[in-house]
Amino acid sequence: MNLGSQLWRAALSIALNIAEGYGRKDSRNEFQHFLRNALGSCNEVRVLLEISKDLGYLNMADYEALEAEYEVISKQLYRLREQYKN
Repeated sequence: MNLGSQLWRAALSIALNIAEGYGRKDSRNEFQHFLRNALGSCNEVRVLLEISKDLGYLNMADYEALEAEYEVISKQLYRLREQYKN
């Protein structure tokens, strides 16, 4: 599988896990499970972006912009998980 395909799948997985988890929000444990998966996919995207930069597929400015966006998404997912625990 090529890097672009893996990056696409991981990024798409974030939204799909949030959507599926929201559909099961009546069960706290299930929603938490899908939010954990979304956060894992977000971390996967961040690693794939770094690899893409290291391989020269992304310049530093594009990498930094995308990394900043995924940092925000990671924090939002973490806060959502923490909020839903209570």
